[in-house]
Amino acid sequence: MNNYYEIEARERYGNTDAYHEQAEKTKNYTKEKWAEANDGLMVIFAEFATCKNKGAVADSTKAQTLVAKLQAHITENYYTCTDDILAGLGEMYVSDERFKKNIDKYGEGTAEFAANAIKFFTQ
Repeated sequence: MNNYYEIEARERYGNTDAYHEQAEKTKNYTKEKWAEANDGLMVIFAEFATCKNKGAVADSTKAQTLVAKLQAHITENYYTCTDDILAGLGEMYVSDERFKKNIDKYGEGTAEFAANAIKFFTQ
């Protein structure tokens, strides 16, 4: 993880169970394993873009399947991604310009589409 982001994450979430779980789960990750986990996450966002571009709406079966896939990927590779955590991530994907820009590289509006799909999924 980039040192700047690692420090920010520790400051914001260091006292949470999810942060401790992530630290334990990833402590032996190699550079290749980090790349695999992070690339897998971005593949899911690319799939959100494709879904959106094909005219799907956030509460469609396809979009909801992608949210479930995202939640499972985060749980498998980082920490247990509860619905509450997932809802917070969805909000962060649009409120934090760094996340929004990174997700929207697959197409303008992808972060918002994913966030709306997550919101529907977690309600």
